[in-house]
Amino acid sequence: MKCPYCTNDDSKVLEKRDLKEGITRRRRACLKCNKRFTTYEKVETLDLYIVKKDRRREMFNPDKLMKGILRACEKRPISKVKIEKIVNDIELKLKKQKKSEVKSDKIGEMVAARLKKIDKVAYIRFASVYKEFQDVSSFTEEVKKLSKK
Repeated sequence: MKCPYCTNDDSKVLEKRDLKEGITRRRRACLKCNKRFTTYEKVETLDLYIVKKDRRREMFNPDKLMKGILRACEKRPISKVKIEKIVNDIELKLKKQKKSEVKSDKIGEMVAARLKKIDKVAYIRFASVYKEFQDVSSFTEEVKKLSKK
């Protein structure tokens, strides 16, 4: 880290603090002029875009994902902690892929798979929006598939 006073490249870290959301504050001392200065470091993350069915792109928003899952789980015995874990797990998986774009279908599949394991009614509610059921027969078909398993 360059000293802002003498531009020397050598400094030592006197104190380190982790602040909110991946920001690290470091108090440093220059080894040449002995002056102290503070630096802030933030991990650079890849912006993640969602490619919608109509090919529009929008920035990934975990709050929007949370709202959709909460709506499907409304009046069901599913804790908010469980729902937050689903959102966090999905976000982590998407960011680990190291791709800047993800199709909305993939996210829908991930959510549906998780909901199917924890609550069938919440799964059907989510699937009715995600799979865009056009009529009652497609809805009952999905319920039949679910009851067979």
